[in-house]
Amino acid sequence: MLSAVRSVRSLLMAIMILMAGAGFMGTLVSVRLEHARVDALLIGLVATAYFAGLTLGSLQAGRVIARVGHIRAFAAFVALLTASTLSFALRQDVALWSVLRFVNGFSVAGVYVCLESWLNERAEAADRGLVLAAYMIALYAGQAAGQFLLEFDRGSPGLPFIAGAILISLSIIPITLTGAISPTLGAFPPPSLGRLYAISPLGMVGAAVIGLIMGAFYGLGAVYAQRLGLGLSATAGFMSAVIVGGVALQWPLGWLSDRLDRRKVIVGAFAGAALVAGTMALLGAPGPLLPMLGGLFGGLSFALYPLCVAHANDHVAPEERVSATSGLVLVYSAGAAIGPLGGASALSLLGAVGLFAFIAICAVAALGFGLWRLAARPPVPSAQQGPYQALPRTTPVSAALDPLAAVEET
Repeated sequence: MLSAVRSVRSLLMAIMILMAGAGFMGTLVSVRLEHARVDALLIGLVATAYFAGLTLGSLQAGRVIARVGHIRAFAAFVALLTASTLSFALRQDVALWSVLRFVNGFSVAGVYVCLESWLNERAEAADRGLVLAAYMIALYAGQAAGQFLLEFDRGSPGLPFIAGAILISLSIIPITLTGAISPTLGAFPPPSLGRLYAISPLGMVGAAVIGLIMGAFYGLGAVYAQRLGLGLSATAGFMSAVIVGGVALQWPLGWLSDRLDRRKVIVGAFAGAALVAGTMALLGAPGPLLPMLGGLFGGLSFALYPLCVAHANDHVAPEERVSATSGLVLVYSAGAAIGPLGGASALSLLGAVGLFAFIAICAVAALGFGLWRLAARPPVPSAQQGPYQALPRTTPVSAALDPLAAVEET
């Protein structure tokens, strides 16, 4: 089975290196704007620009790949990401940085589509779950490690952007030197959001709410940490703790959801996220409890998206799995684009605690919706539920990496 991972090791190495350079940019940009005393709403707008670019890029990148191939498209997206990352050092301006973050998001989406469609082509049905797990570990490990590049912000103003751009540009080496044949980009069925809601209201609403939560956190988590009084090292550690916690708890919660009414696990995770976020909202000063709470928040929050995907897939026909999962990615992305503005509004009104107060309110709203759905529809018997599969919250193309979708297509 490990031979399946070795066959795609160049792709995994590329995403890890790239995310080490690009994954901390949201944190760095938020910290810089916070230090410049930019209004929280404007910081939220810059974060929203990134998620808007990510959403548009995930829908348009396929056309570029179909025209020039995976390797050339990957090189183009990495070049655009490198250039836009370096451009932050030219001038600190909210309007300019909003445009650059939009370009960042568009470019990252292009990279995701290149790599995920390539992985989908290379992975055999029997090994798809292992390849997907390796991809997620590489992606989140790079993102978590990259947070500590924030330490470079103590030097010259342009140094962190240069360091990030160097890593991003290096990610092209494993791809351009690979001996693997570039695949043909397959066609993916367009999602129907109306049908998706009719099939799985909780899956769709849950994905939208977790998008709001994660968009707010990624856009403004560093601002929360800074306003609590954390230094650069502690801010990087806090952001990294959330990401590591998010990876650690996905599989235990997924295992539990395969054995119980999955909706109860979703409702429980939203209840736990609301409790943890509420506790963090009440923390008026940093302390040793903060990274522990951050890790627990990440664990509950990161697990909710694949839980919602699994719940939706319990109700769809096999041939609709890829379309349904693609729709949930788009719903999540839309929520992530709105989340920073809601979080920023709460920060402006309540100060540092406002971010997690907003997150707690979102989680409570989803909890209430989930309790209503528990009463409105009987559960799918656990024996008839499809197995849980951890999935990345990246682009609609990632839906095809689901090993169950691959099995059902054959």
